[in-house]
Amino acid sequence: MELKLPLVLFCLCALAITSTEAAIPKCCIRTKNHIPLQMLRKVQRWSMQSGGRACDISALLLHVKDMRTPVCAHPKVLGILKKVRQQTIRNKQK
Repeated sequence: MELKLPLVLFCLCALAITSTEAAIPKCCIRTKNHIPLQMLRKVQRWSMQSGGRACDISALLLHVKDMRTPVCAHPKVLGILKKVRQQTIRNKQK
């Protein structure tokens, strides 16, 4: 009986700490304007970070093969990325 109360309090504290960490968004602080072509070819997926809410700036998050963290690129890089992907598809069809 005496051990139940400290165990319950410990579990509640652990839950509070883990839920607080999950609520903090990971935002890009600055963006790169120039992304090497070789890196753009290795992009597996991308997502947009919108500025004004939890994050201060808008950014294009590039998830690159063999890289642990996404690359923060300027949103204008999306147009270049789409062209690179189209070229890659065309080259595979030939």
